[in-house]
Amino acid sequence: MVQAVIYLIQRFFYRIWEFLTHWYVGGYFAIGGKFLNILEYLDQTLALRITLRYFFQPLYRDYSFIGYLIGIPVRAVRTFIGLIAYGAVIAAGVAVYLAWAAVPLYFLKIAFYG
Repeated sequence: MVQAVIYLIQRFFYRIWEFLTHWYVGGYFAIGGKFLNILEYLDQTLALRITLRYFFQPLYRDYSFIGYLIGIPVRAVRTFIGLIAYGAVIAAGVAVYLAWAAVPLYFLKIAFYG
């Protein structure tokens, strides 16, 4: 009889541990994977790294004065928009993960304090 009680206590804590591992680690990788997919899409769409690499080059290899005059401001605006987009996506990803991590804590609060 004592062994059965010990077994049930072990299983209880094991299930709690499995839930926390599944919720936090699995959720981290699931949200992180989606988050990285969105960042890769932004990188393909906005090409921020390439824009920064060729920042002082004229657009479409037009090495005239007009090419430089138009190229640098266009790349500056594109860089600014890209940084805002990356910042918004990163902030949203952090907010989603923090909300995800807070859900079990919220239910524990409700369970104990009503």
